[in-house]
Amino acid sequence: MATTTASVPTESGSRYLQQLCKHWGHKFDVTFDAQRGTVALPQALTTMVAEAGSLRVTIDAEDPAVLDRMKGVVAEHLDRFAFKEAPLAFDWK
Repeated sequence: MATTTASVPTESGSRYLQQLCKHWGHKFDVTFDAQRGTVALPQALTTMVAEAGSLRVTIDAEDPAVLDRMKGVVAEHLDRFAFKEAPLAFDWK
């Protein structure tokens, strides 16, 4: 299993994770509340946690190539919701 995590500086993490979960909720298995959300994508699991001053985003995938692709997909979608402060700074580790 390959995993990457980014701590994204933003004061609006809760809002962004809820928007992304609602957006993807019609296609994927999604659970969320104001502080935490998970999205079961076909080949990866994305978990978001709103923290004070940041949004922690974790992606787990079996295939490292899928993991790299999903980093871009998740970042692109979150940037759409964060248009006022985009692009967000993703420090994937």
